[in-house]
Amino acid sequence: MTSSPPKGARATPMVVAPSIWTRRNFSAKVVRMTTTDGDPEPLSGEQEEFLRALGRTLVLLPRVFIADLGREHDLSMSEFFTLMHLAETPDKRLRMGDVAAATALSLGAVTRVVKLLEGKGLVERAPGATDGRVHEAVLTGAGRRRLNEALPAHLASVRRRIFDKLDGIDMSMCTTALSRMSEEESQPPLHGRKQP
Repeated sequence: MTSSPPKGARATPMVVAPSIWTRRNFSAKVVRMTTTDGDPEPLSGEQEEFLRALGRTLVLLPRVFIADLGREHDLSMSEFFTLMHLAETPDKRLRMGDVAAATALSLGAVTRVVKLLEGKGLVERAPGATDGRVHEAVLTGAGRRRLNEALPAHLASVRRRIFDKLDGIDMSMCTTALSRMSEEESQPPLHGRKQP
């Protein structure tokens, strides 16, 4: 048995609004942000589903990686990948700008991450090996040990959070798609770029 609305009140029907990505009534501000003439092309249903799933994933993965690594090893995802990139270089050091390019962080964010790692004794900042006018992040012995200790937990985390859910999906196509999304055409290659 359903109850009637109070006397004098109007029943408000539920209105399901169309998706913002499939409507054609974009605001003038949105249109001005596009590089094409006229209204931007609305998304298909399949494209919208992908975009929503991607948005949720971009929010979720950093949070669960922080939980997995931070709980036991006191490392954020940015800190872990900074240590990883430093460890993969022959002399265990990179210019700050190259760390930014490798991690896709801004130079300011890299400076903050390196300061945090420096405070933990995992990284040192030193004048450039070939140019003393620039600063480099240098992996310390403690940093290498922390990275080696955290690696098993990281591998278990990425398998559980990502790869176990991608069974049957073409990994090379996923890699290509993600690389296209993250590449910056205006940014010179990592090792060929001049430090300002």
